[in-house]
Amino acid sequence: MTNGNGAPPEAAPPPQLNVLAQYTKDLSFENPNAPKSLGPQQQAPSINIQINVGANNIAENEFEVVLSIEGKADNAGTVMFNFELAYAGVFRIVNVPEENLHPLIMIECPRLLFPFAREIIATAVRDGGFPPLMLDPVDFVGLYRQNMERQAAQIKPS
Repeated sequence: MTNGNGAPPEAAPPPQLNVLAQYTKDLSFENPNAPKSLGPQQQAPSINIQINVGANNIAENEFEVVLSIEGKADNAGTVMFNFELAYAGVFRIVNVPEENLHPLIMIECPRLLFPFAREIIATAVRDGGFPPLMLDPVDFVGLYRQNMERQAAQIKPS
């Protein structure tokens, strides 16, 4: 196979995704009703978790991706604990087609960050006097689709 002038086609450079840095941007853990909240409880607490992903371009081919996780545990209206974590990474992405860039940043990058954020949360909850909170794996593809559908619905005139 040739490229029309007799020379073999050059292979396109492969896509690359490199993690340049990972870091905790913000971490807050509150145990507002200790030591009472640390005693035996009649029932398991209700735990609510919210996860968001944000990104911004910080240099050519470099993106900061922030995985934000907020959680609250309460039992019969009493807050057991709550936390907020913003865990970020800087990623260099090259040789990726433009149409694939946004999904890559908003799905693959947070998927790489999640295990580290999960460990930070488990440790913070454990250090707060509770059993470690082991977050279930997150479907970042589903989260991405929900966000895209929500944005599309906001754009449509009613």
